[in-house]
Amino acid sequence: MLLFGALPFAYSQAPEWQQIPIPTLPPFHPAEPKRIELPNGLVIFLQEDHELPLIDGSIRIRGGSRDEPAQKVGLVQLYGDVWRTGGTKSQTGDQMDDYLESRAAKVETGGGVDATSLGWSCLKDDFDDVFKIILDLIHDPEFRADKLDLAQKQYAEAIARRNDNPGAIAARESAKLAYGPDNPYARQMEYATLEAVKRDDLLAWHKKYIHPNNMIIGVSGDFDAAAMEKKLKNAFAGLPKGPAVPEPKIEPHPAQPGYYLVNKEDVNQSNVRMVAPGTDRHNPDYFAIEVFNEVMGGGFSSRLVQDIRTAKGLAYSVGGGIGTAFDHPGITRFVLGTKSERTIESIEALYQDVDDLKSHPITGDEIKRAKDSILNSFIFNFDTPDKVLRERMAYQFYGYPLNFLEQYRAGIEKATVADVNRVAAKYLHKDQLAVLVVGNPKDFDKPLSALGPVKNVDITIPTPPGEEQAAGESPAAPAASNPEGKALAAKVVESMGGAAKLKTVHAIQAKLSQESKEKEEAASQLTLTIVYPDHMHLAMDSPMGPMAVVFTPTGAFMAAQGQVRPIPPSGAKESLEQIKRDPTFIASRVDDPKFTFTANGSEKVGNVDAKIVDVNADGTALRWYVDPARGVLLRESYTATGNSGPFQGETDLSEWKSFDGVSFPTRHVNKQDGKESSVVTFTEVHINPQLDPKLFDKPATTRPPAQQ
Repeated sequence: MLLFGALPFAYSQAPEWQQIPIPTLPPFHPAEPKRIELPNGLVIFLQEDHELPLIDGSIRIRGGSRDEPAQKVGLVQLYGDVWRTGGTKSQTGDQMDDYLESRAAKVETGGGVDATSLGWSCLKDDFDDVFKIILDLIHDPEFRADKLDLAQKQYAEAIARRNDNPGAIAARESAKLAYGPDNPYARQMEYATLEAVKRDDLLAWHKKYIHPNNMIIGVSGDFDAAAMEKKLKNAFAGLPKGPAVPEPKIEPHPAQPGYYLVNKEDVNQSNVRMVAPGTDRHNPDYFAIEVFNEVMGGGFSSRLVQDIRTAKGLAYSVGGGIGTAFDHPGITRFVLGTKSERTIESIEALYQDVDDLKSHPITGDEIKRAKDSILNSFIFNFDTPDKVLRERMAYQFYGYPLNFLEQYRAGIEKATVADVNRVAAKYLHKDQLAVLVVGNPKDFDKPLSALGPVKNVDITIPTPPGEEQAAGESPAAPAASNPEGKALAAKVVESMGGAAKLKTVHAIQAKLSQESKEKEEAASQLTLTIVYPDHMHLAMDSPMGPMAVVFTPTGAFMAAQGQVRPIPPSGAKESLEQIKRDPTFIASRVDDPKFTFTANGSEKVGNVDAKIVDVNADGTALRWYVDPARGVLLRESYTATGNSGPFQGETDLSEWKSFDGVSFPTRHVNKQDGKESSVVTFTEVHINPQLDPKLFDKPATTRPPAQQ
């Protein structure tokens, strides 16, 4: 009893949290790296850190994607990848992988907007061995053609998928609005610019930019600074200076203020970006801008979050501020994520918060909270020697004073209420913002045009070179059938069941399994339905539940979990082309004048001297490889387009079985560019099945509640 009776008294003595004194932050004196500058212009930073027996290093080299030719956008990204994967004259990248993995070490290269990089991490006892690889990559890189080809295919796949993520679309397209679509800070890689990059371009880039006066080296870890300095001088002091990289002179050409729409009907949320050119960090107003940004949109206590998210419940994400970058204007950017039905209301709420800066200026209490947040987190941003080293290297790279860290803290502390309100009025103007919305306008609470004239933004991905017919050019007429080609086609028809039977086939339905040879995963089980000549339905069980994919001449879509997502026209076109390459479809139309069959030599397929027949199926070209003795189709080859762009396809057809009088290849081994990609096995095939008349109809959408 005595114990419990004392509790209220004890609790009553606890002070309110506002009364707890906050101690003054101690002076900021980070561990300083040793700086060495060699006569040839190379700058070295050394930071001893004996906590772990590791040595990490990085080399930052001036020259990045902003310096690459406009017709070869993507060169620096390819260079950054293939510099490492392509190996050196003495060893391949794969051999390098094995060597480093056995030592738990890594060596990495990369390319960015203003620099390329070469870095390593290893145990201190392995440093000399790993450093030899670093020097080998600097002096004798090989940029092997097969690794360049692989990297180009990987980036082509990224291009093909770049419109999948609405947030990524918003970030990409808003940068174009802020800087201009052709500006080096906003332009994007395309199939054509990717394909234009050759191995010689990578070698030429290396020769142009890898010079000591363009390089900054930083090393941190468990070493003696004097000994490391000697090693680095021995390795680099003899390198001659090269031409300096000129200072960038890239002016932004922003879009006109107004409203821009990316119509994306497969989403139920809107991604909003309000953008304009900002300023750089050399600006004396930079520190006051940092405080303003924290007050306005920097965290959970900011005005935007407290009003738009917490008080009004309009957005699940909101923030932004005046943009700054090291050596060019950043982007002033405000970001909103909201459900479609609150899009216009959310934009108007953000506008109101900008207007309120005049009627309700930022207060001393707000500035105090912002400063506390910035300075308290500031310490943790530089609480290890390697973090300080990276920051010092950045200041060296961009020409800032090496004590800019200390200047930053002092500048934040000195920013006054008047300073912060002045920069808000000077740099933030609602009528100068370009407003981009990525969303489904059919679901908006009001038309976007209620706010002003709207420009639609086209995000169509240009087709790869050679895939699209030149404008105004008539399609080339297919080669006429020749007697040998017609005779071989007739043999194929007979082997598949005869012309009379095949002409009765108007639909098939099959159960099949598809095993990927590119990914280690279980085979997919699918049901395929084709109604000739232009309807396809795929049904499968996915981890999310049943899923259907439909292709018709009027549109294509994927349906799952009550949601319907349209498939881009390029994907629909390729799938409809697959129907026109189907052997059953072609064999049923050998007498159609739009289908031609031209014998064109022979080629070995397995043990068979197969006859080649070039087929044109009403504009779709492919090649058949036919067993002349039996009339059996052994292989077909064609050009197609996948996620990573165009490829040369090849399908070996085997294990022919009869289904209702029609012979069908139940095993398909597929290759892309000579590499086996998948194996498809048909377990059931039904000819002219009874089908649901609504099989190809788009189902109604059942929307789950949008996140808030």
